[in-house]
Amino acid sequence: MSLNEILGSAVSGLSAAQAGIRSVSNNIANVGTPGYARERISLTTGVTQGRVSGVVIGEPKRIADRFLEQTVYLRSGDIGKFEVTSSYLDRLQSLLGEPGSEAGLPARLDAITASAIAMTSAQSSPQNASGFVTDVQDAIVSLRQLDDDVRNLLGDVESEVSYSVEGINTLLERIHGLNATVAQLQGQGRSAVGAEGQRMSAIEELSTMMKISVRLQPDGRYNIDAANGAVLLDRRMRQLSYVVAGDGVAQPAYPVIDIRFANEAGEPASATGEKIDSAVVGGKLGGLLDLRDRTLPNFSDQLGTLFGGLAETLNAVSNAGTTFPPPTRLDGKPTGLVGGDRLGFTGEAVFAVTDRKGAMIASTRIDFDALGGTATLDDALAAINTGLAGAATASLQDGRLTLVAASNTNGVAVAQGMPPSDRAGNGFAHYFGLNDIVRSDGATLVPSGFLASDPHGFGAGETTQLELRDATGRTLGKTTLSGALGSTFGDLVTELNQSPLGAFGSFALDDRGRIAFAASPAATGAVLSIAADSTSRNGTGVSFTALAKLTGSANGLGSAGVRDAMLADPTKLPLGRLRIDAAIGESAIGSGDTRGANAFVSALGAVIDFGTGASASLERFSSLLMGRTGTQAAQMKDLMADAAARRDDAVNRRDSFAGVNLDEELSQMVVLQNSYSAAARVITTATKMYDTLLDMIR
Repeated sequence: MSLNEILGSAVSGLSAAQAGIRSVSNNIANVGTPGYARERISLTTGVTQGRVSGVVIGEPKRIADRFLEQTVYLRSGDIGKFEVTSSYLDRLQSLLGEPGSEAGLPARLDAITASAIAMTSAQSSPQNASGFVTDVQDAIVSLRQLDDDVRNLLGDVESEVSYSVEGINTLLERIHGLNATVAQLQGQGRSAVGAEGQRMSAIEELSTMMKISVRLQPDGRYNIDAANGAVLLDRRMRQLSYVVAGDGVAQPAYPVIDIRFANEAGEPASATGEKIDSAVVGGKLGGLLDLRDRTLPNFSDQLGTLFGGLAETLNAVSNAGTTFPPPTRLDGKPTGLVGGDRLGFTGEAVFAVTDRKGAMIASTRIDFDALGGTATLDDALAAINTGLAGAATASLQDGRLTLVAASNTNGVAVAQGMPPSDRAGNGFAHYFGLNDIVRSDGATLVPSGFLASDPHGFGAGETTQLELRDATGRTLGKTTLSGALGSTFGDLVTELNQSPLGAFGSFALDDRGRIAFAASPAATGAVLSIAADSTSRNGTGVSFTALAKLTGSANGLGSAGVRDAMLADPTKLPLGRLRIDAAIGESAIGSGDTRGANAFVSALGAVIDFGTGASASLERFSSLLMGRTGTQAAQMKDLMADAAARRDDAVNRRDSFAGVNLDEELSQMVVLQNSYSAAARVITTATKMYDTLLDMIR
């Protein structure tokens, strides 16, 4: 070997040692950097024309295991989902108040019962009646406030969905750019360590936003797929497109998130045909979609169901009674009925007119069975007016029944006969809401009692839009109900069963006139919602939603409250009972009657039909609703802790392989310093040999 070759080998050794020292120094400088993967210089023996010619220095490479990195990505998706869900469920639970709190909803419902009990001992006390009415109003206000708070939560979730989509798009654009950089550097044989490290950090951040699958390509690029199989990134950049009607506003239905191709400027272009429409995508975005499309709407729906049961229970008792003295007129609530509709009542009801002292002036007992199976509501009104002989008049306008005394000095009252009147489990006065304590705009607050043969009364162009989502929030089907198959409620049920929703369950009209949906086993947990409803039965203002009662929102909690007149004057609470056998001139209503108060106490503790197969007492239903929310919040905290432990374990395994070990780097530094010294000594020796040869020549 010539001296030139010796010097060349020594110089390459010096360069190799210097490169190694730079790499070790860089590792030591990043010893505390999260996710940093140490780098190493690759060294190979240089060979020229079959002879060793020093060391060939390669580009620095990351010491990382891509399978361990992918495990971190997968487990980060779980922590992202459970963290955001736990946060919002904690907020929801805080809205319910502390267990046992006097301001909590269960306490509000208990206060109604306590006030009713107080009235049984001193019915004549206006303060007790006022307390009862106030407690009922307070309970309804609490329900409405809670419903409003849930809507505010939905608005916050919707805002976060928008922000998350923007964050995901930013990360996809960044990863796409780093993919190009890595591919270019590797193609040129240069080191891509810096770009690969930045790309790994970006992918890890993306994995917390949504669950992803990462695939390494031969050119060094990463292809990324969503958990639902949709392609998020390959050689072409993609962006999520989410168009919302308003920022942070709760809506009946939300658009899906489309995936679109994007140009190099990151601007969405043509659609890929793939979309994100459920919580299956996982990560923070999946958790938000689950909250928005399933968890919070379900809670709101249950609140509406609870209110519906409370209103029906209280109104059933109040409509069985009357005030003393009775009012001059009784105004009913919207029912959706018109005069030509089938009467649908069985049993008897008594309609009476009394003077201010409660003495009977006129009375008529209407036997609805005797009117015949083909009788209409007009027939019943005619029978009432004939029986009262002008002392009072019953009329129907826009689905609202009114009973008015002919003289301002007289009052009117309605009572159940023997057997009691009944339509869909409600008496005549209750069905029409003549003495309601609770009202809500546009809501019937009782089952309709319609049969399959009754006309649905849809007007031209009136429709209802329904949507069915599975347990993950994914849209299973949508349909627009128009009444095109026929004019009856049975035709509406048939139309629903023949719609795309019918593939996932069946619709049926129950014995109280409500339409119920039973999901098939394959669609267990599916939730039905009504996105829009423009129907008005025969122009009465009562919609298909209010009549069908497919969801809890049909009960109209948003506009509910105690009747204004009763709230202003609690003595108008109908606690008395009409003597249906009183003769003309005899006392039919008296003061000090506590039967209505006793009936309130009994009804509030009884098991009631909430619809959708749920029967329980008000206390039991509310306790289950509150308890279920608390259980979900606790479970989500546990799941978040478990997911965090699994993610931390994956990070530790990744970092134990790829991370910097300070002792190892320092020992490597000693080796490289010794290598540098050895190469320097070779150069020194070769220099002396040159000098010796030169001296010999001289």
